[in-house]
Amino acid sequence: MSMYQNGEVDPAVKALEARQDEIMRKLYELKAAVEGLAKTVTTPDADLDLTVSSSLSSQTLSSAAFQGTTDLDSLLGKDHGALRDIVINANPAQPPLTLLVLHSLLCKRYRVLSTVHVHSSVADVPSQLLSCLGPRHEDSYARHLFQLGFTLIWKDVPKLQMKFSIQNMCPIEGEANVARFLFKLLAAYPSDPALATMVDSWVDTAFFQLAEGSAKEQAAVLRALNSALGRNPWLAGPEFSLADVACYCCVLQCGSASSAPY
Repeated sequence: MSMYQNGEVDPAVKALEARQDEIMRKLYELKAAVEGLAKTVTTPDADLDLTVSSSLSSQTLSSAAFQGTTDLDSLLGKDHGALRDIVINANPAQPPLTLLVLHSLLCKRYRVLSTVHVHSSVADVPSQLLSCLGPRHEDSYARHLFQLGFTLIWKDVPKLQMKFSIQNMCPIEGEANVARFLFKLLAAYPSDPALATMVDSWVDTAFFQLAEGSAKEQAAVLRALNSALGRNPWLAGPEFSLADVACYCCVLQCGSASSAPY
């Protein structure tokens, strides 16, 4: 049977090619789903019952989107062609606002494949939490297009947990510690030991006194914030840092936004 009729490709051949393309697309989707689940289920107690969404950062598919590759290699080691996956277990009763802010910042620097799952230990997760990393993207099956995987699992856990390297890394626990890890993918801590200590001090203050402290402790922190931001545009010196993210999010969480400095 000839592939051509009157110098044009036979419509039956075109239909076959289209069918083959669709089969390959579905195979890529299946491959991506299996790879994602294989990486996820090797994290502590990651028993999933629902995949909610996968999203792609808003960057365009261009070489400019890969400017952060060298930094990732130096920070996380060579990936040998595999997608670097950050997997986080979080309790929907205590949404980690700092992680959502840092995820948004990561998406501006890297091509991030973001996925939300729901663990069988929780039910009735609010819809805004199911879509907190953005809508599913049509290219989510093509994992090779991305630099970083960001998987958020809503689960009944006492503390937020993060696992990056399945083989040689223990889980990181606590929102403050996970935030420190993620922020280092965006910018280095200050080289000045005094400024680095100031950043860590503000982060600890945010999570232990603003988010969990008494009303008296919260009021004292708010006064300190007013004083610090009266001298500088940012909390830890002349540049934006994790201290600003942590304090902003914890002020919102503790309901003191109306008393916070502007």
